[in-house]
Amino acid sequence: MVNTQLFHTAKGALLPAANARNEAGGAAYRLSPKHQLAQLAATGCLNQTFYASAQDQLAQVQALAMQVEPAFVAKTALYARQRGHMKDMPAVLAATLAVRDVALLAQVFPRVVDNGKMLRNFVQIVRSGAVGRKSLGTRPKKLVQQWLCTATEAQLLHAAVGNAPSLADVVKMVHPKPQEAWRAAWFAWLIGRPFKLEELPPLTQAFERYKSDRTLDIPDVPFQMLTALELTANNWAQIARQGSWQMVRQNLNTFARHGVFKLPGVAQAVAAKLRDAKAVAKARVLPYQLMAAYTATGADVPHVVKEALQDAMEHALANVPQIEGRVVVCPDVSGSMSSPVTGYRPGATSAVRCIDVAALVAAAVLRKSRDAIVLPFEQRVVDVALNPRDSVLTNAAKLAAVGGGGTACSAPLEWLDRRKAQADVVLLVSDNESWADRARGRGTATMQAWEAFKQRNPRAKLVCLDIQPYATTPAAERTDVLNIGGFSDEVFKLLALFAADVLGAGHWVGVIEQEVL
Repeated sequence: MVNTQLFHTAKGALLPAANARNEAGGAAYRLSPKHQLAQLAATGCLNQTFYASAQDQLAQVQALAMQVEPAFVAKTALYARQRGHMKDMPAVLAATLAVRDVALLAQVFPRVVDNGKMLRNFVQIVRSGAVGRKSLGTRPKKLVQQWLCTATEAQLLHAAVGNAPSLADVVKMVHPKPQEAWRAAWFAWLIGRPFKLEELPPLTQAFERYKSDRTLDIPDVPFQMLTALELTANNWAQIARQGSWQMVRQNLNTFARHGVFKLPGVAQAVAAKLRDAKAVAKARVLPYQLMAAYTATGADVPHVVKEALQDAMEHALANVPQIEGRVVVCPDVSGSMSSPVTGYRPGATSAVRCIDVAALVAAAVLRKSRDAIVLPFEQRVVDVALNPRDSVLTNAAKLAAVGGGGTACSAPLEWLDRRKAQADVVLLVSDNESWADRARGRGTATMQAWEAFKQRNPRAKLVCLDIQPYATTPAAERTDVLNIGGFSDEVFKLLALFAADVLGAGHWVGVIEQEVL
């Protein structure tokens, strides 16, 4: 008679066998080349992460971009830039198209290279030789020329801030042929050639006049152009009043250091700017950037300004849709989640960690779905008491304070199953490097735990939100499992669509495929 202990009948559908090892050595499923590219484009910043170096990420992107068709590369670049608000990866993908398909590059260039920083990124990536060529080539050169010859004065001034390469380097490289007299004069001014002051456009002309006469009003130019000059507290206050929303958000400590907030009414004016809902939407600010600004503010930044950052956070999350049904959010608080969310970068490493972003996602979902269950986990589920009425930043701080331990993505699913819990959507927010759980038989431990949970919740859906750029997942993609990467508000929209059964075939990759070239 057959050994029924050895050949017992498996419950539920036959699980797919794990076909990969993740970066931590755990059993995992390898994502398809398209999905891997999408994951890297939405989460990768080409800096060292907990498990991978920047060079490894770049090599992986290059290999994947050569495997998939050029049209998908172009669509991924568009998605990562316009919806994921990424910078490095869209520029890398655009540069790849300069080698593979310049006609497609021309189609997406204006939407991917949508400001001067992206233009300089694109030029530097191409000329570095990293994508297989060191010269721009005829068509890409014309695209760069076109950007330079159609940008507004304000766009050109912002593009002129920064190096490696500088905008002057780019102009010398591509030799734009401007049609307007003011643009020709501006290019001459930029690269240090003779120019006539009266031919410069208004802002640049005002800047030159201000350098000669400090009694004039400060021109509305990027503040970095003014920092080499001797400025008073009143001058800095004017910069704060007329600066862009993002610039003000990034320089609160600088304003405090220069005595701006000691002047009457300035703190209130800055606070009003920061909490302006339309300005927040226009700035395309990521929630984690507001968290970074809030946690980085020094003691000299007034409380009214810090409160305005919390208001801005609420505005930034205002469009987070409510997820239908019973929701469980599981933020990973293991040791690897202590790494910077945008990777290690000498001299410029973000203070925001992966665990902060995971906590922020959980707190944001809790704000919209107040009956949601939040299960922080590492090797086990960690008990943290949260109040849905608290601010998103307050709840995020409570979750982010946990930290440590190994990673077992199966832990919250097993916790739910032991308690015979009911849920419609389970969201895992992790770097997906599950290794501390142990699978028994076919599939990963996460899929085994999910299949057991599904026995009592047959309509439930699982979402694995990856916030670090790796190529594997503990949960195989199928009709009830969505793997997605990123930390923009776009992930909330896709999460809601998936929960409501309106996400099409191919899930997240399918959404990218629908991008219009």
